[in-house]
Amino acid sequence: MQQYSSLPEHNSKIETTPMLAKSQQLRAELWLERSLNQLQSRLGDRLQSAFSTVQPRTTEADIFQTVVNELDFALNNSNLGLSQCAVAIALCQPQTADGKVYYISRPLSFGCQPLFLEDIAKQEKKLRLQIQQVIQIQDLHELEKQQPPQAWRLTDDSGVIIGWLIMVIDNFKPHHKKSTASYLHINTQLMERAAEQCVKTLAHLKQIQSLQQQSENLYIANQELERTNQLKNQFLANTSHEIRTPLSSIIGFTHLLLAQGYDPTKERHHEYLNIIQSSGKHLLALINDILDLSKIEANQLEVQWERVNIPEVCQNVLALVKEKAGNKGLKLSLEIDPNAKILIADPLRLKQMLLNLLFNALKFTSQGSVGLKVAVQNSFIHFTVWDTGSGISCENLALLFQPYFQISNPSAAGNEGTGLGLVVTRKLVEIHGGSIEVESEVDRGSRFTIILPITQHGKVIVKEDEEDQEATSSVSVKPSISREILLVEDDLGNGELIQIRLSNLGYQVTWVRNADQMWAVLAQKQPAVILMDVRLPDGNGLDVIKQLREKPEYQQIAIIAQTAMAMKGDRSICLRAGANDYISKPIDIKLLASLVAKYSLGSGD
Repeated sequence: MQQYSSLPEHNSKIETTPMLAKSQQLRAELWLERSLNQLQSRLGDRLQSAFSTVQPRTTEADIFQTVVNELDFALNNSNLGLSQCAVAIALCQPQTADGKVYYISRPLSFGCQPLFLEDIAKQEKKLRLQIQQVIQIQDLHELEKQQPPQAWRLTDDSGVIIGWLIMVIDNFKPHHKKSTASYLHINTQLMERAAEQCVKTLAHLKQIQSLQQQSENLYIANQELERTNQLKNQFLANTSHEIRTPLSSIIGFTHLLLAQGYDPTKERHHEYLNIIQSSGKHLLALINDILDLSKIEANQLEVQWERVNIPEVCQNVLALVKEKAGNKGLKLSLEIDPNAKILIADPLRLKQMLLNLLFNALKFTSQGSVGLKVAVQNSFIHFTVWDTGSGISCENLALLFQPYFQISNPSAAGNEGTGLGLVVTRKLVEIHGGSIEVESEVDRGSRFTIILPITQHGKVIVKEDEEDQEATSSVSVKPSISREILLVEDDLGNGELIQIRLSNLGYQVTWVRNADQMWAVLAQKQPAVILMDVRLPDGNGLDVIKQLREKPEYQQIAIIAQTAMAMKGDRSICLRAGANDYISKPIDIKLLASLVAKYSLGSGD
């Protein structure tokens, strides 16, 4: 058998250099793939950390620094003849023609030489890689064009340049001179593919962050929805409780009167009726507060900005609480700064705010005084309602403006107020661009101060409701001497109440329950006043009013619209339909009597 020697023959020396170059080339390619795999693995770890809920989440800065560090390690531990190498990332400066170095593997002082390029005048130019070093974008483009390149651009999905990956090599000494081009080619491939991996990782990170943001937004939305549902349920529960409490009194004491048979000579029966009336007023106040609060929360509360006479408003509100103060033996005090004359505000809402505070002060004051003090401070008016009452503890102060929160009042016969007055007051103050302050000490009284700007910039100032004024003047009637009243009302309770009260005042009341019956009565008699319910079983009361105004024989009959509609603008709607006046339910019998007298007995115009 022929024997072959494993040793190379003498003439095989010719092949040594090519075989060595191939071996080195293979090693370089393996190094390239290993380095890229290592970089991909590190970047994958970074992306995995982006999902972390414990440690800090991965950012773009983490991705850039990981790329720089991994390339630095690969290039400086390759055994490919690279003595020293520096890697950096320069990011674009917003709205400038510059980039700036933000990430770098090692300072040039370690031995790496600056990057070289030639400027337009063919003069040698050096660029140093240092943190925060500004590099012109034109220079980065030049580095990108060099052979081999020393800069590789990083672009996002839309092709916008984010920045550049930069590399500078010092003392390049390959093991074989003929392999120089191969090594440089391998390095270029590493940087090109590393730049691609960097861009892809940034895109994946952006997708992860977007999903996380959507998830967080959804979580926040769910939390807010849950909180809103809790508040809604709490509001409904509190509202149900507050409504049922006075209703229980109304129904219960009415049942007692029905069971015992009403006897006006019995003192307890008068007491029952007073409780029923008080509970009814409380229920109406609660409904009004809920409506106000709902309109405010829905940003639907209309404000009529007017030039308000401050002394006049203050005297009016004190006149409204004078009787209650007198019944409790309390002294009322009013002190107005002479400079407090005019304020731009909604006069109705200003009265509502002041009355809420004054009624609260009277409620919690059993002896002493309650007062209103008005002062001017810079461009603001301070309305301070003070009392010498029981005061408020620190714990209760913190809950004072919570809906339905009520401080216990041992001196009161029962729960007074709705628990919404202060909430509505604060929101009305805020709508006026002001604030409310509270000072109180237990057993030493309280001070509530409403601070409002004197002027309201950018608000349209009106003297009165122009729509109402226009609607009021659209129909004029001559007051009659007749006592004939036609009541159009489908509700049995309301109809009977109005008929009894007006009959007791000497009016001849004909009560019908729908439009057809009304037309039949009008064919036989000519009443002085028609009390028209807006909601009828066989039609809309407003349409019926319009039909009446279209007929000459009925144009001189005064029409008073009565309705449960009590929202802003409802009065204007009724007046424009042809009504002469408007009254909301529950009907204030005294007000109704005055309106009927105005149009039937010639006491008005």
